[in-house]
Amino acid sequence: MLKGRESLSLLVGKRRQYLPNRDSLLSSPLQAFPLSLSSSLNLCTDEDGRIVLAKSSEGSGMVVSGDNESKVEGFEEREEDFGESEEVTCPVCGSKVRGNNYIINSHLDMCLSRGTKRKLTQRTLLQMKFCSPSKVQICSSEKEQSENNSLLINRDERIVRNGVHVLHNFDGCEENSSTSTLSESLLNSKSVTNKDSLSKSSICDDNTDENIDMFSLSRKNETSDDDMAITPNDIAVAQYLSPLIEKYCLSFEGQVTSVLKDSLDVVPVKIFCQKAGSDENKENDNLELFGYLWRNAQQVTKSTKNGQTRMTKYQQNFSILIGEVLRSNLHLFIDGEQQFLESFNSISDDSQRLFVRLYTRKGPWFRISNIFYPEIVDPQKAMKELSATGYIYSFEDTNELHYEDTNDILNLLTVSELREIMSILKQRCNSGTRKQELIASLLSSCKDGFCPLLPSLILERTGACVRISSKAESLFWRAERLFFLNGEQDLSSFLLADLGIVKYPTYSCIISESIFSDRNDLLAYEEAIEVAQMIDQALDENDNELVLRYIKIAESRITSASEETTGTSASESSVTFRSCFSASWVYSKVLTLGVSFLERERRYNEAIYLLKRLLECFACGRRRGYWILRLSVDLEHVGCHDESLSVAESGLSDIWVRAGSRIALQKRVLRLGKPPRRWKIPSFANLAKRKINEVHVQGRPLNSVIGMKSRFYGEDGEQCGVEQLALQYYAGEGGGWEGVHTESGIWLTIFGLLMWDVMFSDVPNVFRTRFQTAPLDLETDSFYLARKSRIESHLQKIHDGMAEEIFITSWESHAGTACKGVNWKRHTLSELRTAVACIGGPSLALFCRHLAQDYRSWSSGMPDLLLWRFNGESRGEAKLVEVKGPRDRLSEQQRAWLLLLMDCGFNTEVCKVSPEPTS
Repeated sequence: MLKGRESLSLLVGKRRQYLPNRDSLLSSPLQAFPLSLSSSLNLCTDEDGRIVLAKSSEGSGMVVSGDNESKVEGFEEREEDFGESEEVTCPVCGSKVRGNNYIINSHLDMCLSRGTKRKLTQRTLLQMKFCSPSKVQICSSEKEQSENNSLLINRDERIVRNGVHVLHNFDGCEENSSTSTLSESLLNSKSVTNKDSLSKSSICDDNTDENIDMFSLSRKNETSDDDMAITPNDIAVAQYLSPLIEKYCLSFEGQVTSVLKDSLDVVPVKIFCQKAGSDENKENDNLELFGYLWRNAQQVTKSTKNGQTRMTKYQQNFSILIGEVLRSNLHLFIDGEQQFLESFNSISDDSQRLFVRLYTRKGPWFRISNIFYPEIVDPQKAMKELSATGYIYSFEDTNELHYEDTNDILNLLTVSELREIMSILKQRCNSGTRKQELIASLLSSCKDGFCPLLPSLILERTGACVRISSKAESLFWRAERLFFLNGEQDLSSFLLADLGIVKYPTYSCIISESIFSDRNDLLAYEEAIEVAQMIDQALDENDNELVLRYIKIAESRITSASEETTGTSASESSVTFRSCFSASWVYSKVLTLGVSFLERERRYNEAIYLLKRLLECFACGRRRGYWILRLSVDLEHVGCHDESLSVAESGLSDIWVRAGSRIALQKRVLRLGKPPRRWKIPSFANLAKRKINEVHVQGRPLNSVIGMKSRFYGEDGEQCGVEQLALQYYAGEGGGWEGVHTESGIWLTIFGLLMWDVMFSDVPNVFRTRFQTAPLDLETDSFYLARKSRIESHLQKIHDGMAEEIFITSWESHAGTACKGVNWKRHTLSELRTAVACIGGPSLALFCRHLAQDYRSWSSGMPDLLLWRFNGESRGEAKLVEVKGPRDRLSEQQRAWLLLLMDCGFNTEVCKVSPEPTS
């Protein structure tokens, strides 16, 4: 696979069906790459011998790398108490369930619908019939009070939703004293109702006047100890009322309206809204946010009526996603987009469910005749509503079928249907022809308008078809991206968490800054993601012409990155996690992949040009090491040996060249810098030539085929790989060692568990969603700098011999919780505890410090084997071994790790496995 391809595919995630900028990107004029080394971006050296990128517009140059030190600006820590979550007893299984802010409690649903285990995809997860036990309705005017709606609260489930806590109070209502004020202008704004209706407005109305119970809703940081407490079980209440209580001095009072016949019945309740107080010293004039919250509170009323079916879990999760995105990213949406997203809560339940079903399927087209879901009562009516509101687009007439959609709709047909059409059109069709070949043949016949019958033949077999509209697909894709902040997660993350299949860590989301400062930044980032997806697809299709075009598009748009960093030193433009959400960062990944593509095609001049552009535009970042190394290698490919040497020498003074890239550049300097090019021996020569202890093991080979992994017969006569053969050697004549073949896995697990409290400590802005397995800054220098005092204090405890205690406590407290790098199933606690004890505190502290300072550079390339043994009753020792087969050699990253581990005090060596000599 091309270098950078896997990383780019992960960035793109699920491919979009509709790319709004595709046509404009493909139609824009582009210039060809300069092909000669004498281009305007050629390398030259200054008086000190440093590499300079010369700019054509001016005579000045830009230094590629220098000796200045790096300093990354960290985050100031801010404490905020979000309260402790409360444990409740599940009435089905009797187990304790913990709930807190942002987590939906569906444990009861899980218990009731538990069945045969099977692999769960997003689609199969959504097929499960989960229903929330309650419905919430809100109205704000007297007209809405007559709509006979009710707030249903499950009396036995006491989980607080988004911090809204309902206290059961027979004697009266518990008022909440808020510090924010609802100004007169806010009350009189058009986005709300009038002041009178707000000052005492009924959220619900029931036909009975009987008032049995009184309670109030208040914004709490922690749950109540009151055994009689009741809470709203529907997240719709909390997600809109909680900020209204906290920010706008509104109080909500309720009264139970009828007697329950059964303790598990839902409770019909009337709820009233009124101002709780005012504070003249504070202003809260965010009318847009208030209007959004109040409108959505009203929409909850319209969306649920007495006797209606309950909201399905996937439907509820989708509404939560939209609500949270709009509340935290209102500045990124224009009015029309905001209204379109908000309107989702206004359409019927059936329409909501159908849309979510279609949105999460592959598509893009679906046969209407094949759309059936048991929880959707009237799919035909739902489709009509979705079509009228612009959520879906239907194809029911041959005039509506465009050539661009023909390929996708043909994929709805079966092979027999395709052969039938080809027979009618009198086209040749071999019995063994595959579906895609049949489609390609049909498309070729109608591309130039030679087959006017094809649309009608397709429609006769498919019937009416629908697809998600381009507007809906674009806006909901954006919402999903803003919510998860990556392309790897989707709505299935909600259900995996609800079912307990994935358990996410507990942490505080302290958000003071937005990821995207304005809408233009977001649109540029989305366009860059489109380019990344298009080049990924072009590589799948082996369309080299399109690949080259997308590389040129990325190169033409990366100029802005140069403008942003002009005049900024490396120390001032340090990389933080926010840079990963910029268009220039995405384009740099596209160009990194482009370099690998050009090198594979032996187009080294163009690869050199791209590498120079990347080095010019990005003064900092860990990929600089890779770019400088490839630039030196490609310059050697085209015969520029002196320039190749200069690039390698300059790269060694770059603060961003680390780990394996540094080792590789040192080797190049020593190889290229022989007399007469260089007479002076570099100071690092002795370090680069350090010897690593080697052990040679012989085995009986099973195969000796080049390109295949070497296989041997083990000591027990069974087939095994070189790692298992080495484990057998070390367990026997190698010294009685026990151990595991793990590579980086066991080390990342040890690091994650030892540093758990540090990783999930309260640092602003690094935790932004409930579905993170690590802080956003883990792979940047900011991780260490923002937590330096805490990390050093923690490492001192590890150094002083508390590592095993910390490890066991972390395992017992967080077992099964998802954390980046931690694998709970591969190793037992006993194995890991033994390894930690044998490695020792000083070596572990040094190892953890390196990962904390530069997780990205050092999270791969670790030795294959971790071995341990005990000398006497308690004293243990550990050894790390890199195993190499007959045709393998150490990579530069592996060598860098072994040298680092030697410096940390580890016992390391390389085990070379070779075939036994034949007699």
